[in-house]
Amino acid sequence: MLYWTLVFLLIALVAGLFGFGGIASASAGIAKILFAVFLVLFLLSLVFGAVRGGY
Repeated sequence: MLYWTLVFLLIALVAGLFGFGGIASASAGIAKILFAVFLVLFLLSLVFGAVRGGY
């Protein structure tokens, strides 16, 4: 999932560089959402790993 966040961030940067404002803002929005989902899943895995005892 972090891979797709970086892909959409790269698309947003390239689109912004060439002046495509609509595409850049849409890609940046998708990248933000994917990063938030990734962060929540990461934190949940840390919490559940600590509760189960971990390794």
